[in-house]
Amino acid sequence: MKKKLLLKFLIFLPVILANAQVVITGSVRDEAGHPIIGATVLIEGTSDYSIADESGKFRLVTNKQAPFNILASFVGFKSSIIQISNVLENESVITLVEDNLLEEVLITSRRRQEEIQAVPIAVSVVSGALMEETQAFNVNRLKELVPTVQLYSSNPRNTTLNIRGLGSTFGLTNDGIDPGVGFYVDGVFFARPAVTALDFIDIDQIEVLRGPQGTLFGKNTTAGAFNITTRRPRFQPDATIESSFGNFGFIQARGSVTGALSKKFAGRLSFSGTKRDGLIYNVATQKYTNNLNNLGVRGQLLYIPSENVEVLVAADVTRQRPDGYAQVVAGVVETKRAPFRQFNQIIQDLDYVLPSTNPFDRIIDHDTPWRSDSDLGGVSINVNADLWGGTLTSTSAWRYWNWDPSNDRDFTGLQALSLSQAPSRHDQWSQEIRYAGDFSNKLSGVVGVFSLWQDLRSSPYHTEESGIHQWRFVQNNQNPLWRTPGLLDGFGIRTRNSLQSFSGAVFGQLDWKINEKLNLLPGLRWNYDEKQVYFNRETYGGLQTEDPALIALQQSVYNDQEFEAFVDESNFSGQLTLTYRPSKKINSFGTFSTSFKPVGINLGGLPRDGGRTMIELARIEPEYVSHIELGLKTTPISNTTLNIVAHVTDIKNFQTLVQTPDLSVNRGFLANAERVNVSGVEIDFSIKPRKSFQAFGALAYTDGKYVKFTNAPVPLEEVGGESFKDISGGRLPGVSRWAGSFGGEWTKGAKFLGLSGKFFVGSELFFRSEFSSSPSPSQFMNIDGYGLLNARTGFRGDNGFSMFIWSRNLTDTQYFEQLLPGAGNAGHIAAVLGDPRTIGITLKFNFDLVPDH
Repeated sequence: MKKKLLLKFLIFLPVILANAQVVITGSVRDEAGHPIIGATVLIEGTSDYSIADESGKFRLVTNKQAPFNILASFVGFKSSIIQISNVLENESVITLVEDNLLEEVLITSRRRQEEIQAVPIAVSVVSGALMEETQAFNVNRLKELVPTVQLYSSNPRNTTLNIRGLGSTFGLTNDGIDPGVGFYVDGVFFARPAVTALDFIDIDQIEVLRGPQGTLFGKNTTAGAFNITTRRPRFQPDATIESSFGNFGFIQARGSVTGALSKKFAGRLSFSGTKRDGLIYNVATQKYTNNLNNLGVRGQLLYIPSENVEVLVAADVTRQRPDGYAQVVAGVVETKRAPFRQFNQIIQDLDYVLPSTNPFDRIIDHDTPWRSDSDLGGVSINVNADLWGGTLTSTSAWRYWNWDPSNDRDFTGLQALSLSQAPSRHDQWSQEIRYAGDFSNKLSGVVGVFSLWQDLRSSPYHTEESGIHQWRFVQNNQNPLWRTPGLLDGFGIRTRNSLQSFSGAVFGQLDWKINEKLNLLPGLRWNYDEKQVYFNRETYGGLQTEDPALIALQQSVYNDQEFEAFVDESNFSGQLTLTYRPSKKINSFGTFSTSFKPVGINLGGLPRDGGRTMIELARIEPEYVSHIELGLKTTPISNTTLNIVAHVTDIKNFQTLVQTPDLSVNRGFLANAERVNVSGVEIDFSIKPRKSFQAFGALAYTDGKYVKFTNAPVPLEEVGGESFKDISGGRLPGVSRWAGSFGGEWTKGAKFLGLSGKFFVGSELFFRSEFSSSPSPSQFMNIDGYGLLNARTGFRGDNGFSMFIWSRNLTDTQYFEQLLPGAGNAGHIAAVLGDPRTIGITLKFNFDLVPDH
């Protein structure tokens, strides 16, 4: 009954009709007489419904003549039906009896509302309420609730978002390849990895789909997808405001307001603002850096011209102004270069001492200002029309991203790299048309077409510039000319580049109900991709000389390069899933799928051979992905779920980033590893033994390795020996063999400050085993395993007020999120540090905007 009611709630959107209609008022309460905020009240046989406000009151408007039935329901309570025989009767009071059932989780992964245990997909769901209470306000924090997600970010541009260890290249970003993890917000695909740094704004639910999903989503999703839904406009007016305060100067404010604008229009306006002081002290500037300074606004307008059509227009703008993503020096290793080229010898010759050799002192002395200005936003139009027993959906969107950074890439107080900046402008336009519905009583499915245009260009150019100490880091022999005063001082490169790309696809998936227990789900996708790049790098500055020997030294550091390239590719892929559901408590499935990650193109410079630019390396072959997955979803006893999934993914032509000592490729270049394999087992559960206690957990074992990669870059400690290495059999970077997340919450009815409600205590534990932070396996760039404990306790009032205290990393664990080789591969290692213990308090208010009747 609950499922049918929720489906009706989503299908039959609120419409306030003419004055001649009948008005029914009343309230919904629990057995103790407390109001049940948000309860759904529906007149059976109609689309007329209402949502109980903060006082539990509802107001129904209908054309239906008495007698008729009113159905009331709410998660955690048994539904109740009362009969209205006379519309002139006094206010109706509907009492719901609390039950002890697990909340039924509905997802839209297959483009329709379905109960999660019935869907033959490995998927994790995190509610907006849990994210808000655990301070998981961006993807980097969300990953602590979903252990199969990995995110590594040295700044928003250089971000890796993976699922099961697959998705994006590990290390510095090369814009010429597409992500393997789809990121969708209300059906709109977000193309740039910078979105992972966004503060979530008014999120209703996040579904994390694991494994290829190309037959359900518009853009290629060879590793999985984030399917994010925001809270929609409502015709019932309400408002929420939330404020959080914590140590390190943490302040966050979030809020939303929604309501009817007319009989057919409803709106919603939401915002989120976050500030926090820096966590790393710069002794050079005597200021803290790595602060937070984010502001985001999202507006939505819902138009319902008829019962069968709805139009949702959304626009959002986010402004981020942190003073950078500074990294600390975490250690020094000895490379295979000559002794005079080792990091410790270099800084000794320059009479320099690191401000600290303990990275967790959180001290730096960087002399180049850090800046990470990021502006993102866009507009989308979603149109849904009920046709032929299904829904036709059109999603049109335009999005932009402006990126203006400044970095100190030598990670020291020396003027080695005095400038390292890659300001960019990105625009994308996307269009998806999709139909999801029932074709007969045994056949249903999804079919759609998708197109995406992208324009990415430098704004106006990328800059890398040497300082007065750079000669010592790039000096590769004992030639005394390296000491020539001013030789490299101010010598640098300005790169103008642009990338235009198009991706188009036709996709579909059917669900054939063979009998009551057996379903077959075939899917097919055709994809076409093309990319065109222009790259123009020019040197400037430095010592102005006509001495060929000095010019040769300068050109060995930076040189001019210009090329154009065009690549395109089309391919077919698909999947076949068989599900067997012998009972409502057991759902088993097996899936075989193939998919392609689109063709790539190098956009960071190309290696040279005898002074010739190797233009043949511009093209990066598409990945060919073969995937097998076996899953079992069960409800072994009442109020319990237990699911297990085993998966194997094999990838040919794995797209990876190759860092090379060749200085003509200052940011590395893209290449293909011959073959990669990832396999694993995942278990998740939820349990609610009592109505006052519930727990959840997920455990993942993942084994990722290079099956064959014969021409890989060498790890940091081998720089100076061979330029490339056979790392076949080595492990993939960023993948822990074991990762898990466990949490629970206990509640108890009580009164606080005279208000009725519940006290609660909740906690979550996230852990992961050690993992490699080097694209090629290294002895020195491995990160130890760690665990993070988050906790919260407080009061949730029945009137919409809540107050709680929270802590993240309660045990103050010291850990690295990522290790990076210092610029120039001299031997020093930089680290992205995990946050220390943070504590704070949150106050949340729901305002009653509904007048009494």
